[in-house]
Parts: sequence; C-alpha cells; structure tokens
Amino acid sequence: MAPSATYDYPTYPSGGALEAISDAVDEVNVLKAHAAEVKAQREAEFEFDSQSKFDSTKDKKAFRQYEDACDRVKNFYAEQHAKQTVAYNLAARQRFHSKSRVRPEMTVWEAMEKLNTLIDESDPDTSLSQIQHLLQSAEAIRRDGKPRWMQITGLVHDLGKLMLFFEGAQGQWDVVGDTFPVGCRFDDRCIYHEAFAKNPDAGHEVFGDKYGIYQEACGMENLIMSWGHDEYLYLVLRDQSLLPREALAMIRFHSFYPWHHEGAYSHFMAEGDEELLSAVRAFNPYDLYSKSDGVPSVEELKPYYMELIDEFFPQKKIKW
Repeated sequence: MAPSATYDYPTYPSGGALEAISDAVDEVNVLKAHAAEVKAQREAEFEFDSQSKFDSTKDKKAFRQYEDACDRVKNFYAEQHAKQTVAYNLAARQRFHSKSRVRPEMTVWEAMEKLNTLIDESDPDTSLSQIQHLLQSAEAIRRDGKPRWMQITGLVHDLGKLMLFFEGAQGQWDVVGDTFPVGCRFDDRCIYHEAFAKNPDAGHEVFGDKYGIYQEACGMENLIMSWGHDEYLYLVLRDQSLLPREALAMIRFHSFYPWHHEGAYSHFMAEGDEELLSAVRAFNPYDLYSKSDGVPSVEELKPYYMELIDEFFPQKKIKW
C-alpha cells in the first residue's frame, strides 16, 4: 500500500494575537495616511508661487496711480524721501531694539484691533481700515488655495504699522510707504525719485555711489532697508513665529516695489535671492489687488484666523 500523503495544517493564532496583528496593521495604515498627508502638504507648499487667480479679471492699471494721487500721498513721499538717511535708520533700529526698551506684549489679534484706527497716508488705492485690508489679503490667498503659512502671512504682513503708536516713531513717513535701501544711490525707479534731491545722503561721496557701503552681489538680506513697518515687523517675527524664510521675505520686502516690481537694485542679488524675489512677487498681488475686494466680515472670519494664529504663534503673546 502506497504511503499516504501528509499535510501540515497551519496553526492559527489565538483571538488575542489576531487582535494584536489587526492593531498593528491599523497603526501602519495610519502612519501611511499621515505620510501621504505630509507629502501632499509639502507638495502644496511648493505651489505657493503659482499664478494668482483671484485677480484675473481686475484692471491692474487702476492700482498704484501715483501720477493722479492726492496731495496727501505726494506730501508723504516728499517727507519720506528727504528724511530716510543712513543716520536716521541706524538710530531707529537702536531705539526699537535696544535692551532698555520696554516692549509692549499683545496677541496677533489684539495687535490687529489696535491697528484698526490707522489710515495709511501713503496708499492711493484704499481708505479701508487696516484690519479689513489684512483680512482682504488673507482671504484672497485662502481662496486661491495657497498654503496656510502664506494665509497667515497675508493676515499679519502690515502689523509693523503698530510702531506708529509706540514712542520712537516720528510720523507716518518712517512707518509706511515704498521701501528702498539706504547707504547707496537712490535708484531712478523709486516712486517720486526727484524728492530724494533733498536727502543729505543723495550727494554723499559714499552713500550716493551705486554700490555705496555694499558690494556687488552682497545679498538682499544684507541691505539696510529704509526704516518702516516692513523692516520692523520682520525683526519682531523672525524670532517669535514659526513662519518659513519665504514668509519672512514677503513681510520684509513687500513694499520694496523698486526691486520686485521695477527690477531695480538687482546688482546686489546673491545666490538664493531669486527664490526670495519669487516669493515676494507671489505675495504682491494679494497685498495690492485685494484692496478692491468686498469688505470682509471680521466676526465671521475671526474663528478661522484665530486657529491659524495659534498654529504659527504658539506662544500667544508677541513682544512688539
């Protein structure tokens, strides 16, 4: 009689072991889902500089019409251009960032509410309150599906104007308006360039030179920018937020129209500055063209942006 075939039947795990295996599989699936979510988020963040969509039907020529600006705007720039010297800039930085200065502490939303009474004398495009402009910018970024860090950048980008309420600011001329480097020749592509004739640095042997106190390709981050809300907020937030480098560039250079709009001062650009320029140009439409959007409802939008604020400013209070 032929030997019968033998078969080793498998031993199945107990109920407890099966549950443990199931839990392990679930954990792996959760990790996979999280990894996919992180990957999608990172891919989305690379889309921050894609073409803006919200402004596709807007007449871009209707903005920054300085030729027809009112006397308020023209008088502002006459004073700003005459007074933004190297000496003043060094003194302003010392005043606002000296160790002896008592720095007010406020949350981001408290800062927005405090700023709400200010009307920017340098802006020919809007007479809305600051909190409305901030929400317009943030909402336009949000509607275009940009990453959350760019949305919060839109919300806070003008909060440096708070310095107008603090001791040390001289007036709107050293808080708002287009910015430019000091310590080198004032470029012809700066708005109302002729007003620089009254600036003592314009005829200076060093400060009036094309390169001035800098060297070619020294890097845009190494320039001393004219003192104002951009520079002040950048210095406040670079150590007190979770904002990425691109966001900080958007904040620091968003009023540097001679560079990001006119192509001036490019001889100072170094390796890596093209990425910063791309970031600032990606942000600019949301700052400029959102000013013609409808007036946002502060109370309706507040819950969403409070959550966003907590994400990027976990310490709650900012030392201004």
